[in-house]
Amino acid sequence: IKKDRYERMRHYIFLDKYGTFPYLDLPHSYKAAVKKYGLRHITRNGVLPWQVGEYSLKLTNAFRDRNWEQVRLNAAALAFYVADAHDSLHTTQNYDGQLTGQTGLERRYGSEVVERYSHFFMFRPDNAAKVNDPTEYAFQMVLESHTWVDHIVLSDLLATGNLPGYTDEYFDAFYSRVGSTAMKEISEAAHDIGSYWYSAWLNAGSPELPRQ
Repeated sequence: IKKDRYERMRHYIFLDKYGTFPYLDLPHSYKAAVKKYGLRHITRNGVLPWQVGEYSLKLTNAFRDRNWEQVRLNAAALAFYVADAHDSLHTTQNYDGQLTGQTGLERRYGSEVVERYSHFFMFRPDNAAKVNDPTEYAFQMVLESHTWVDHIVLSDLLATGNLPGYTDEYFDAFYSRVGSTAMKEISEAAHDIGSYWYSAWLNAGSPELPRQ
């Protein structure tokens, strides 16, 4: 299978390439954003919220066509993008801590904390709700997620302290600072994935689902 070399840019958006939070200069319309900044700048800095909007439409069309295989594929892809929108480090150019001398932050926060402490995680996601504007809602997701970037970067720095490396002691200290943030974002991702699926089904006319 030929790998899509453009896929990576669909999983992030470097919001901090667009001025000051809450980045009011960045149009939420893809066409308007490209017109203002140019296609190269937009694609190089990620298209995640627009990708969520696009796959929301693809899933709606698959439901409308009752193409259940395509529904499964599009639902899985959409879930992946929505989950990425809830990972704060997918919203910043300092995604791996590489700009602040904290290389490896993406894995420490996005994978290792969850793997080490998942048995402490408790999730109570809200019921699915109608998403009226999939792209605009995706921008709300990435903007809210982005508000945690500084907290995660600082927590990593403080947890490191004078330790010789990323030891068990480091991870305990890091988790004590960011564990609640990770739980919150994962829980909200579950809610939003369900909401996008539910909305696509509603917008397609609520077709009867196959038994399996």
